[in-house]
Amino acid sequence: MIDTLFSGLIHGGAYALVAVGVSLIFGVTNIVNFAQGSLVAVGMMLAWYTGSVLGWPIIPVVVAVIVVTALLGWLINAGIIAPLEGRKPIAALLATIGVGQILDNGLQIVFGARTRPFPKLLDTSNLQVAGVRFGTSDIVMVAVTVLAMLGLWAFLTYGKAGRAIRATAQDPQAAQQMGIPVKRIRNLAFVIGAVLSGIAGIFIGLFNGNINPMNGGTIGLTAFVAAAIGGLGSIPGAVVGGIVLGVVEAVGVFWFGDGAHDLITFGALIIILIARPQGLLGPKTDVKSEPMTGTFLAGARPIALPWWGNLALAAALLATPFLFSDYLAGIGTQVAIYAIAAVGLTLISGSAGQTILGLAGPVAFGAYASAILTTQLHWPFLAALLAAGVIAALFASILTFPSWKLSGHYVAIATIGLGAVMVALIRVAEPLTHGSLGITGIPFPTVFGATLNTQQKIYLLDVIVLLVALVIVMRIQKAHLGHVFDAIGSDQEASEAIGIRPGAYKALAYAVAAFLAGLAGSLLAHQYTYVDPTIFNSNMSLLILTIIVLGGMNSPIGAVLGSIILIGAPELLRVVPEARILAYGALLVLVIMFRPQGLFARKG
Repeated sequence: MIDTLFSGLIHGGAYALVAVGVSLIFGVTNIVNFAQGSLVAVGMMLAWYTGSVLGWPIIPVVVAVIVVTALLGWLINAGIIAPLEGRKPIAALLATIGVGQILDNGLQIVFGARTRPFPKLLDTSNLQVAGVRFGTSDIVMVAVTVLAMLGLWAFLTYGKAGRAIRATAQDPQAAQQMGIPVKRIRNLAFVIGAVLSGIAGIFIGLFNGNINPMNGGTIGLTAFVAAAIGGLGSIPGAVVGGIVLGVVEAVGVFWFGDGAHDLITFGALIIILIARPQGLLGPKTDVKSEPMTGTFLAGARPIALPWWGNLALAAALLATPFLFSDYLAGIGTQVAIYAIAAVGLTLISGSAGQTILGLAGPVAFGAYASAILTTQLHWPFLAALLAAGVIAALFASILTFPSWKLSGHYVAIATIGLGAVMVALIRVAEPLTHGSLGITGIPFPTVFGATLNTQQKIYLLDVIVLLVALVIVMRIQKAHLGHVFDAIGSDQEASEAIGIRPGAYKALAYAVAAFLAGLAGSLLAHQYTYVDPTIFNSNMSLLILTIIVLGGMNSPIGAVLGSIILIGAPELLRVVPEARILAYGALLVLVIMFRPQGLFARKG
């Protein structure tokens, strides 16, 4: 147990370095930087290249990592985040998601996807105390973490630029009126945060021994959880959150096995959010600006087609299965499935203005529910399809129920955790779901006695379900309920003032979105005839969100257009999947910067 606690402390120190960067940037800019983990991967891979390929010793490696990550931090803010100033913070948040995708997949293109040994820049197991083996790298890691924290505290307390950072964090407008160069201070915050992530990448590589260019996303998400547990915007809270999370993870995995890792990590996040939403050391104040709430559409409205236009589009969709080859129909099934999930998201993230970052969870529950009902209980497909939607909506609603009492970005943070928890529950429920092995032998859909065993037939089914989803969502948007959602998304405080309960209506919109996500999951399971937990990762959630950003966050038809562009077109380039996902990130950034209302919406 002693070595487990020691391992947790070391991992917690790495989380703390990254979490401090997350909290520093959040405190100064009110932006959650989801590219922070990707900068960890940059530091890790640059250290591998300079240490292994070039043979550099530790000091030049650290200097190279500091220089490169500092430059990237400056470029991210100056080139992408700063031009978005004046828009709602959700725009910058989504832009950082796009930047993270660009960095992650750019690293994979440059270095390749294989896992490789990290160079022995420092000894990793040359010391032993009380039966616990550790290395010089662990001592240096702890020393660097402590010195970095003390140095940052002294800088923020006594340094001129540090005091300017604190003033900017407290009130940017007042700081600017006092002559503080707010733009330069924000650049500095991003630079410091990026450097801390890059240094953390070196030590994570040393501790793990083997690295992969795609490791950064997971590390960054965990560090974000640590920052949220400690209190977003609190530097001491980030340190405490990182250490606490590292120890809790280590002990939990020791007791329950590695399969429970995500359940422990994100379960801890949800418990903290419910019990103390501002985090362990965060100040208990009302959130004035919600970085994960509202839309950046500036009054944008979905383009409304006449009845005959909608009818023509429906007829065109229904005709495609009879015109497409097997290959194109296979691509069409993917487009339709993601469009079904995205259409539901237009209600909660578009109309009601609440960003949802964990929709992969309901998709997973729908897929597994349908797979279990058809393979183990031998239900007919149509009954399993509807049950999958209901089960996904029911479990998603139950798990998110406590979070609707929270405000703004706390809800969005909770959805990240809840999406991961739903997939983790599937992983640990081995007797029912077969855990990490997944479920095989899922039958093709059978409708009214006909087995849909060709790509064209499955595609036709998916199109019909998509059209039903479009009708449901468009009817809701035109009804009184849809106007209530719009009112909440436009001005939540004004809605509360006239007696509307935003939490209750957001929960209802989320339930509808989860129902449609469950339908999408069921269709996916019966098309693949196999499911496992790795399919339903955070990239799926981000991709669904990107689809509605591209098409228009409150436009159901825009969701279909976004899916065609983001799923259909890149599927033709499946021979270069890394470039395909890199293109997702680049397109997300470009749309947010130059076409924020989406492709199928217009400014109001």
